[in-house]
Amino acid sequence: MWYYEKKLQYPVKVRECNPHLAKFLTEQYGGADGELSAALRYLNQRYTIPDKVVGLLNDIGTEEFAHLEMIAAMIYKLTKDATAEEMDAAGLGGHYSSHSLALFPENTDRTPWTASYIQAKGDPIADLYEDIAAEEKARATYQWIINLSDDPELNDSLKFLREREVVHSMRFREAVEILKEERDKKIFF
Repeated sequence: MWYYEKKLQYPVKVRECNPHLAKFLTEQYGGADGELSAALRYLNQRYTIPDKVVGLLNDIGTEEFAHLEMIAAMIYKLTKDATAEEMDAAGLGGHYSSHSLALFPENTDRTPWTASYIQAKGDPIADLYEDIAAEEKARATYQWIINLSDDPELNDSLKFLREREVVHSMRFREAVEILKEERDKKIFF
């Protein structure tokens, strides 16, 4: 069951129209290590993960959709007043010609999102290590976007998202240890 509260998980403010910065954020919207990929990865993996950690994948997977919503709000706010010329100058001319100012799940190079970005091996420990790597790659990407941004208000929201990636990585690491302990228990008959 879903309960949707009509507000973002964390406030998103931008100082001014900035399609150039919006282009960088598309990586976290529709890229391989972005929020859409993470949400779908975890919500798919939860079906083959042991019951001891299934709730973790469900919780983090749904939170990733909240992060996707934040990224969408950032991109929208950074481009809503942009002209076609500004979009083109920011390297988003191809996006504009196909989608105008509408959001579309693609990365910074305009490669559309694809299911090949997500993995589910069916081995719980392998899947959790994949999840740890995904969270660390997302954390790094947020840091690099912060390094490219001169908008302190937007950076505040990006720092929140970066820190959530750290927390998710830690939770997945804890889940690996739980499953390793379970796997290594001796079974006596």
